Amino acid sequence: MPARTPWWRNWKVMLPLWCAIGGLVWLGLRFNVDRGVIAASVVVVGLITNAFAWLLGIIALVPIIGPIIIKVLSIGFIWLLNAVGYLVSYVAIRRGYSKDVLTYRGLTIAVIIGIVIGFVLGKLL
Repeated sequence: MPARTPWWRNWKVMLPLWCAIGGLVWLGLRFNVDRGVIAASVVVVGLITNAFAWLLGIIALVPIIGPIIIKVLSIGFIWLLNAVGYLVSYVAIRRGYSKDVLTYRGLTIAVIIGIVIGFVLGKLL
């Protein structure tokens, strides 16, 4: 008799969990719940249930491109660049530079997307 897989590795548990998370996010947005509350709830539920690890595992199953996407998502430099961007945005908004922050965040996102595309193309070619 094969050993039972733990619940956090069982797709029969995780797929409905992600559907429930998606449905609750949709309901929250539909009924104008504060986006910070929605985001915090998704992070807490995702971390407690290992839903993020399961989702990354599903993405990694996609041939050729999946493992590359997972590598890019786990690069600490990307996380650090994004965190510094949020910190600088917070300080700039507090000082009244909200229009400049919009431009800066757009450039930061463009740089991150460029790094990801470059990394993927470098691995494929």
